[in-house]
Amino acid sequence: MVVNPRRMKATDILIIGGGVIGLRVAIEARRRHPDARVTLIDKERSCGLHASGRNSGVLHAGFYYTADSFKAKFTREGNERLGRYCEERGLRINRCGKLVVAQDASELELLDELLRRARVNGVELHEVSAAETREIEPRARTCERALFSPTTATVDPSEVVAAFADEARVAGVELLTGTAYVGRRGDMVVTSGDPIAAGYVVNAAGLYADAVARDFGFAERLRIVPFKGLYLDSAPGAYRLRANIYPVPDLATPFLGVHLTVAVDGCVKIGPTAVPAFWREQYGLVDNFRLKELLEILRLESRMFLGNRAGFRNTAMREMTKYYRPRLVRLASRLAEGVRVRDFRAWGRAGIRAQLVDTEEYRLYDDFRLEGDERSLHVLNAVSPAFTCAIPFAEFVLDELERLTR
Repeated sequence: MVVNPRRMKATDILIIGGGVIGLRVAIEARRRHPDARVTLIDKERSCGLHASGRNSGVLHAGFYYTADSFKAKFTREGNERLGRYCEERGLRINRCGKLVVAQDASELELLDELLRRARVNGVELHEVSAAETREIEPRARTCERALFSPTTATVDPSEVVAAFADEARVAGVELLTGTAYVGRRGDMVVTSGDPIAAGYVVNAAGLYADAVARDFGFAERLRIVPFKGLYLDSAPGAYRLRANIYPVPDLATPFLGVHLTVAVDGCVKIGPTAVPAFWREQYGLVDNFRLKELLEILRLESRMFLGNRAGFRNTAMREMTKYYRPRLVRLASRLAEGVRVRDFRAWGRAGIRAQLVDTEEYRLYDDFRLEGDERSLHVLNAVSPAFTCAIPFAEFVLDELERLTR
């Protein structure tokens, strides 16, 4: 490839990926370095068309996570700051709270553990009796007691992404949408548009973060495994809840289980699924099909399935049954009364979780992970609650960038 120097762009900081993390990193880079040229590229026509715009919109409170995790460090602050951001800019926010309910007495000990983690993490969380649970949400079902998180809320992810993109433009970030990362050649990043000479590169490419990182010498033993998440949406007015209702999670996995979410418009969602996908953007049956990705991901998933590494086979078999609508509704009916198949007929837009896996230990990463050096920094694992954490996490990314370039 011969590069015409007259067509080459130059920037001080280049961000790859226009989801909430990439946008917040770009905004924070301009805030700290107002004289720097900051450019963000995204392959799609607008920002946030993948995970950032397809998630449930829940602002998590931060009580699930152990105190030594990045998730615990950023979720509580992220909840406060993103909630305040939405209110200040007139974005919709539903401060409905969340109940975590126990299905039987065996789960009460796990409720105690969640309450302990909340106290350690400084997160407001209340233990409530069965009667108090019904006062908060009359439809909720629980065994003896439950937990109530008053700071959990829901927002419209697309509104948040659009606000971040507008803020980035106003701050002076150059947003190059419709511009895909193609590869690296020395200090130059090759794109589907003009090549870009970048002083520093921040990789926030989500589902493709591992592939981009390998071009820079990172993530050699790490791979993204895509998990497809689907929600069933209630018909308008067919089913109403005052609060989100979640089950007690299996703390050994990074998934929170099937729950009921109250959207900003009051509609209720049941889900999500967490079904292994066969290529990175497999939203539908053949959407965005890429044969090379299919072969690579099938090879890794088959090894994990056959050996049941990290419980992969158990997860895959369990999650596949949730494609059967009555099965998904039945799981939700354990959490709340009056949940009927006829009220939940439509599947919402699919989202893909970019789950990082260590291919030597076959371990699923359950926390944020960064790798980098004096020339580039790679956000390799930014799974839920990354949307909630976006503002403080982006500040941490800039802290790391500055530490690596001292």
